[in-house]
Amino acid sequence: MNRENLTNSIDRAAKSIRTTWPLYSFVTSNPLAGYETMSFLEAVIKSKGLSGGDLLPGPAILQKALNEGEIDKKILSRLLTASGIGHSAEDTLELMAEDEKYSYNENAVLDRIVSKWLTAFMDEGIAEWEMPFKAEGFYKAWRKLAVYDSETGLPKNIKMPKSALEAIAHALADYPEEEYQEIMEYHFAALPGWAGYIKFRIENNSPWQNHYPVSLEDYLAVRLWTAIGTGATIKPPKKDMATIKAMYKIRYIWLQAWENSWQDRLINKLAPKNNAPNTKKALAVAQMVFCIDTRSEVIRRHIESTGNYETYGYAGFFGIAMDYMNPTTGITSKSCPPILNSSYTAKEVPAKNGINDFLKYQNNKKRNLFKKYFLKRMKNLLPSAFGFVEASGLAYGALLLFKSLFRGANTKTNNNGNLLEKCCTPSLLPTASQAYNNISLEEKTIIVKTAFDLMGWKEFSPLVLFVGHGSHSSNNPFASSLDCGACAASPGRHNARMLAELANLPEVRKNLKEIYSITVPDNTLFIAGEHNTTTDEITLFDASLPTEHSKQLLKLKDDLKTAQRTAIAERLGKGERSNNRALRKARDWSETRPEWGLAKNAGFIIGPRLLTKHINLESQCFLHSYNWESDPDATALEAIMQGPMVVTQWINNHYYFATVDNEKFGGGSKISHNITGTFGVVQGNAGDLKSGLPLQSVNSSDSEIYHKPLRLSVIIQTPLKSVKKVLEKNENLKTLINNEWISLLVMDPTKENRIVKYKEGNIVTNSEAVNHNYTFQSA
Repeated sequence: MNRENLTNSIDRAAKSIRTTWPLYSFVTSNPLAGYETMSFLEAVIKSKGLSGGDLLPGPAILQKALNEGEIDKKILSRLLTASGIGHSAEDTLELMAEDEKYSYNENAVLDRIVSKWLTAFMDEGIAEWEMPFKAEGFYKAWRKLAVYDSETGLPKNIKMPKSALEAIAHALADYPEEEYQEIMEYHFAALPGWAGYIKFRIENNSPWQNHYPVSLEDYLAVRLWTAIGTGATIKPPKKDMATIKAMYKIRYIWLQAWENSWQDRLINKLAPKNNAPNTKKALAVAQMVFCIDTRSEVIRRHIESTGNYETYGYAGFFGIAMDYMNPTTGITSKSCPPILNSSYTAKEVPAKNGINDFLKYQNNKKRNLFKKYFLKRMKNLLPSAFGFVEASGLAYGALLLFKSLFRGANTKTNNNGNLLEKCCTPSLLPTASQAYNNISLEEKTIIVKTAFDLMGWKEFSPLVLFVGHGSHSSNNPFASSLDCGACAASPGRHNARMLAELANLPEVRKNLKEIYSITVPDNTLFIAGEHNTTTDEITLFDASLPTEHSKQLLKLKDDLKTAQRTAIAERLGKGERSNNRALRKARDWSETRPEWGLAKNAGFIIGPRLLTKHINLESQCFLHSYNWESDPDATALEAIMQGPMVVTQWINNHYYFATVDNEKFGGGSKISHNITGTFGVVQGNAGDLKSGLPLQSVNSSDSEIYHKPLRLSVIIQTPLKSVKKVLEKNENLKTLINNEWISLLVMDPTKENRIVKYKEGNIVTNSEAVNHNYTFQSA
């Protein structure tokens, strides 16, 4: 057998695997990212054939959308007719109802056995007793131990190959080489969560990977030999692909009709504002930059209604591709989108007058860490476990009863303008450096200038806020999924503080003025803050700032509290107790839905705030500020499309697939979650590592969806030629759009804000768009 051909087959098959990020750094991504070079329809059909599951909205979801008017029946009928389907909408629903949701899992026993071994090997701190021989790697450790596991079906005298690659070659010896890739994709798709986490450990140079290596070759070798021992299926069984394709064609037309209907409603909302005169108003009292996150849309509207305030949207990592080092643990984690390589590391440096507070902060952290360590040891060590449980059981029982009867009364949210922000300032240094060597003045200036350019900023108020966001919930393994998706599930506070620190530097402002003709007034003060998306509280990190703006800051803080109250009332219902409800959701240990995260996301609007101001977008749209007039060469537009647009597509598809089939692509119900290895959850006590959102994040009940499974629709206000220029330079973006992972609409301000729609083909009106073979179409 040709070793190179085998390796190439593994590499090609591995492209179908999406990365599974750990719970502590949860990243929303497209479960079918490996298939983005195919059209969306081809990708879902291929995945359906490999591993079953539902990848398009089912008949119950579609029927409900039709009944509630979310799908325009005229658009649906036109699309069905144009595709040569002679059935009515009602008839096609009946046909879809006959389609099976799941294929029979012929390898359920194999999945369980392999998952058991992966759980034991990849543990990262929960197990007190390690699996033997871990340092030799997964396959080699398994090879020494598997014969003692009767479930593998392997005889004790069996001689297994010494290397994983040899083991795979032996297992596939009876199959032609042209079938290797399909077989490997089939076995990767069987346990995508575990395969994806192996990929994460390899790609992110995990410390656990350095000590206990595991590879995709190891995974395949263990799985294929276990398949041989148990008599499981190695080659994917043949499926009736003709029936799958026919049924998916109908369901896909329904999805297109739903998306076209949603786009029409959004366009109608924007239409009255399209040609609104941009009247000159007095300079805002304060300008506030929020993440493009859909949850920011609500709080931005309510802040603007309290006074003369301007709000902007910018990707939540604030343009700084950095990692963040925790000052106490020394652990460095990513604080920017995973598609970016981190150029910098941010470290906390004690302020001149904050040394004592910094020492206090460190001592508090160390005490908390020791407390957790002590309790874990007492519970897990054999000499103390029984005595500890006996002695502490009554206290734990009383605490549990108190937390159940008085939910949320005994804890505080972590939306803290806490001691760390009061005593430290962040310092940025090159990632490769281990010393406190600040980056160059030129780099600092470029970071700030880029932020101003991407938002089309021309004037600066006396107060400018960079507001990152984080969430808070109790007893929630998926807590980081509610933090900033643009910051690799890290709160955006670190990046916001870093940008504010750089923008306040006199030498940076001097460079901006002398080199780039950007004048920041002397009285402009940049302040970082954090928006708690569970409670809508905004905390400003202003403890060490000069006092000249004290009066303005007090007024601003009062208005932010007013905006918090009204925003919560919109989200949770009016009444004096709405604030208390939000706090309880954050603190309640039994709350399954502390907040909705980015559920209902469906659109991404790139343009000035004028387009969407005073419009209630119902938290369905990401909003990125952009001024086409200040971007004649489309440089800023290219950066937005290459970065935030791609990331929002990941987020959108993550929610989409978790909704259409939560068991396969989501996290399943929180009720039966069990944490494994500190990094993930499984349903019950075994099975695949869950890599998607829990059922409670996308459904309002076990059977009723809350998130609407629609692909991302992007609307950009800019001349059509600018978008064409960007797409001509970036084949990856063109591929995403041509393959219908993103629907792109352009509002051309040079053509009376006429909206045209991009795919492949001709230019027609959106209502006339009856198939998916068109280029720019009037919408």
